[in-house]
Amino acid sequence: RFVPKRMVPFSFPLSKCALWDPVPMGDVIGAHVTYYRNPKISLVEKTLRLAYRHAKQNEKKSLSCFLLGTLAVDEDGEGITLTIDRFDPGREV
Repeated sequence: RFVPKRMVPFSFPLSKCALWDPVPMGDVIGAHVTYYRNPKISLVEKTLRLAYRHAKQNEKKSLSCFLLGTLAVDEDGEGITLTIDRFDPGREV
């Protein structure tokens, strides 16, 4: 399940004051959510319809909005479920 070509290393921004020693220690590990869990996405139909209607009514090519939901670990501990149930069109300003 580990796909090193898709994994992107992350780093913290440079700062004048460090709270820890930035020198790497130990072996490299994967920190991707799908490395240990099987992800599932659940999208409420009403939310999808609202987002679609908003995109059709918007004349701009670029559209900024938010899809909001909850992330939960399954009862068996083997997977995670992202439930998207709200749409926020954002603000123009």
